[in-house]
Parts: sequence; structure tokens; C-alpha cells
Amino acid sequence: MHVVRAGLVEVLRGQLGIEVVGQSADGASVLETARRCGPDVAVLDIDMPGLDGIEVAGRLRDRLPACRTLMLTALDRPGLLRRALDAGAAGYLLKTATPGELASAIRTVAAGGRAVDPRLAEQSAALCRNPLTAREAEVLRLSAAGAGAREIAADLFLSVGTVRNRLSTAVGKLHARTLVDAVRIAERNGWI
Repeated sequence: MHVVRAGLVEVLRGQLGIEVVGQSADGASVLETARRCGPDVAVLDIDMPGLDGIEVAGRLRDRLPACRTLMLTALDRPGLLRRALDAGAAGYLLKTATPGELASAIRTVAAGGRAVDPRLAEQSAALCRNPLTAREAEVLRLSAAGAGAREIAADLFLSVGTVRNRLSTAVGKLHARTLVDAVRIAERNGWI
């Protein structure tokens, strides 16, 4: 990841004339780096070690509202786009974007606008809202990670029956045949 980040910094500084004021290797250090460096725009990946980019975007919005965020990711799921925008991201671009498209998106976001990959924006418009409650999504996410009902119940301080009911409700809301199908649907749409 260091090589990729260094290459991105070089392209932004050299070819595109954008000042890079800081870099971070993981989600948790982004918050400290942004506080220290005061960037106009934080370019984040969703898939970062520690805190993911969507969580970081939400925290930056709350703690440093002057710092706008642009997601630069390989994850082309409309549900993730919606989650990122809901968390406060002002842009969402795929890593297949050209350097010029990235520079344009950064400048747009810095100027107070929104920059979203057009294909994903179109798909996202057709996407239904997340039907899961936060707790249902949390229980489904833990189940997707391999946790059983008893383990989830212990982690979330719930009864095993409540966990099973939440999983069953999630399966029904997603019109899935099985829990495995529900996890697949929720992951594909970026709901967990």
C-alpha cells in the first residue's frame, strides 16, 4: 500500500499541481493527520486497515467539518456509494479514474461541490434504501464474519433468541431464501 500511496502523491504533486499536506497508512491515523495538517480534502479508500474509509469520513465530518472527503476506491458497489455519501463524503471515484479525473474531482470537492462516478451514481439512484435497522445490520455483519448466535448474543449483550429473531427479520426484509443469501445481498448492496 505504501507504494500505491507514494505513486498517488507523486502524480498529484507532479503532474496535477495539487499540494499534498499529509499521508496516513490506516484509518485511525487519518484523523490525527487531518487534525495536524488541516487539508481541504482528504482522499480516502474504503478498504483501509483499522477504521474503514466510510467511518473515517463520518468522523472527519463531525470533528473537522472544513475538511471534505473524497473516496477513491476499487469498490464499485452502489450501496457503498450511498453509505459514503450518507457519512458525509463529498465524492466517490473509482481507482480506474484517470489522473485528470481525480484532479478534477479533488478540485470540485475542495470548491464545495460533489464528484461522483457517473455510472455508480446512476446505479445508486435505482438502488433501494437499506431496509435493515442498524442492529439487524450489525447482527448480520457479525454472522457474515462467522460468529454464531451465542457469540453474537454475548458480544452485543442480547439474548440468543433476540439474535435469532434479528437474523430472521433481516432474511425476510432482504427477501432472501437463507441467511447466506441475506449476507450476500447485504454485502453486494453495501449495507453491511
